Amino acid sequence: MNTAGKVRIAVIGSGKMASLHARNIALTPGACLAAVAGGSGASGLASAYGTACLEVDDAFSHPGVDAVVIASPNRFHADHIVQAANGGKAVLVEKPVDLHLGRVDECIAAVGAASDRVVVAFNRRFDPSFAAVRERILGGEIGAVEQLLIISRDPAPPPLEYVPGSGGLFRDMMIHDLDMARFLVPGIVSVQATTQETDPQLAALGDASGAVVTLATCSGALITILNSRSNASGYDQRLEAAGPRGTLSVKNATETLVLGSGRGGTNTGGAFTPWYGDRYATAYGREIEHLVAVARGEAIPIASLHDGRAALALAVAAARSAAMGQRVSVGPAAAQETTPMQVPLPG
Repeated sequence: MNTAGKVRIAVIGSGKMASLHARNIALTPGACLAAVAGGSGASGLASAYGTACLEVDDAFSHPGVDAVVIASPNRFHADHIVQAANGGKAVLVEKPVDLHLGRVDECIAAVGAASDRVVVAFNRRFDPSFAAVRERILGGEIGAVEQLLIISRDPAPPPLEYVPGSGGLFRDMMIHDLDMARFLVPGIVSVQATTQETDPQLAALGDASGAVVTLATCSGALITILNSRSNASGYDQRLEAAGPRGTLSVKNATETLVLGSGRGGTNTGGAFTPWYGDRYATAYGREIEHLVAVARGEAIPIASLHDGRAALALAVAAARSAAMGQRVSVGPAAAQETTPMQVPLPG
């Protein structure tokens, strides 16, 4: 493999997300997969791409590694970020940075100035449609956003063995939507959350089957987020922003754009994209392209450690609101505007 001029990236982890990132690294012209480290499947994943299998600690100090993608279990993220920063590596880390705000604060303090080389993998920021909505809002097309609706429903609940360490629906699933809310409408000041427990297996593990969250902002805009762990139609990802001059919306991706009409129904089309890896395929590819740019010093993180903390703060507030049955105020770190997009998205 010719690695000249390429950013050499190690993947930490060997699960579904690690495999997805490994594939995208292999497909990115400016990157090469230098190693896989961690997890019972690390050897097999490394072998599939003809690359090295390292111990996790070695990956963070290896001279043949320029950057790391951290796709290890949630509880390791903060420690792995610090190790990577200490080793001089650029970082792309899966959400959440940690399940606890205190640990995130410790991580940010330990990383220090190297935080400008850490990207949090809020993949929806890299999605062309969602990114275009942000740019058109910033361009004034619909005026100041008055209402924002974000819908996110998964085809099926996660494996039950995954749930206890996940942090629950707000920290694990809705954190993407909470970040997208900040990405599109700054100034969130309070959270009201209600959960539903329609799945007895999830309820037995202390997790919710779905939730509705309303976020209030200092501008008066209202944001509504709908989440469900199960949806018979497939992977349901929609968004609508409304302002005094119009609306912007993102529809579901389907397997085909062709619509049919007949005796059995009208305007029948293809099913929703069945898996997030397919729905956000372009976004995941752009994450790796962005990591390459950050590693080369050509870009600042589109989603920073501070954005990761702010989204987690909203998730924690939502969980508190649901438990208390009342609206919860959030601090200034969650309310402030998201990291500015100072460079264009690649591609």
